[in-house]
Amino acid sequence: QVQLVESGGGLVQAGGSLRLSCIASGSIGAINAMGWYRQAPGKQREYVAQSWRGGSTNYAVSVKGRFTISRDNAKRTVYLQMNSLKPEDTAVYYCNVDALTPTTTSYRTYWGQGTQVTVSS
Repeated sequence: QVQLVESGGGLVQAGGSLRLSCIASGSIGAINAMGWYRQAPGKQREYVAQSWRGGSTNYAVSVKGRFTISRDNAKRTVYLQMNSLKPEDTAVYYCNVDALTPTTTSYRTYWGQGTQVTVSS
């Protein structure tokens, strides 16, 4: 089993910053992609950013230039530094990882429980 625990959410004023963290634990053989999604009230979950083991990253257009994804492979942790936050960034933020476990022969996607980010105007 793979467990993901997010932290770092909270309430911040527009223009402020937050740093989210997500730690993966459990019977993990290897991790490839690690990423962040978000879901605002009444909306579908949407892609935010992703980081691959090889070092490449990708961002949604709406956050590019404001958010930075990074990872510490030794700690099995992915971070999301969020700067210049806007009220429209308000959402529950979920991390996900593509992991290989001793009982699987292919990478599977696992999700965390989410952390709330609220940006006030």
